[in-house]
This record gives sequence, C-alpha cells and structure tokens, in this order.
Amino acid sequence: MLPAAHRLRRSVDFERTVRRGTRAGRSTVVVHLLVPDENVSEPGSGTPQVGFVVSKAVGNSVQRNLVKRRLRAAAAEQLSALPSAALAIVRALPASSSATFADLDRDLDSCLRRAVARATGDGKR
Repeated sequence: MLPAAHRLRRSVDFERTVRRGTRAGRSTVVVHLLVPDENVSEPGSGTPQVGFVVSKAVGNSVQRNLVKRRLRAAAAEQLSALPSAALAIVRALPASSSATFADLDRDLDSCLRRAVARATGDGKR
C-alpha cells in the first residue's frame, strides 16, 4: 500500500506535473515525472508523491479499481527510485485492464527509470 504521505491528491499538482513533467510510456502505463528545483521549497515537498489516473477507457469500475490497486502496490515498491520531492503521475492505458500485476510492475519500473533519467539529465535523449 502506498503511504498517505506519498499520495498526490491536489488537482493543481496533477496539472502541473502533466504539463511540465517528463513523460515516459509503455504499452500499459504512461508516467509523467516532475522534479522541482532545489531552490524552490514547498510544504511537504521532502518526499516523492505519486498520483494515478485510470479513466473509463480502462474498463468498468471493477477493472479500474483492480488496476489502481495493482499500480499503487507497484509504485510503493518503486518509491526509493524517485528523487526526493518528485511528483509522478501514473496514467493507466486501456491495455492495463488485461495485464497481470507482473506486467504492470515491469512497465511501471521501466517508465519510472526512463523518466528519472530524462528529468535528472542522466539519460541520453
């Protein structure tokens, strides 16, 4: 389970992360990652936060909630890979409804690694 301190809830943070963040995608998920400047301090910005977007295109409410639970569990394991104060949005694609937990975990891990590398300048463009 994703700890409450690491959950992204404000719509302003979602919008800012999607618009200004770095994007990395796979067949089941797309990750938007925003690593704020060290000079800018915001309340509660010491921990990475993750938000989830699972639209009706993924399926009915049962399928959407299952995908959300799986993504939350996978993201909780990946928190140590995120820079401190980073904001991440995980958007589930329609293919995620038929994916296993292992598939979602692998795709999320790959997307987060690529997004972190791009956002911090460690990756090749």
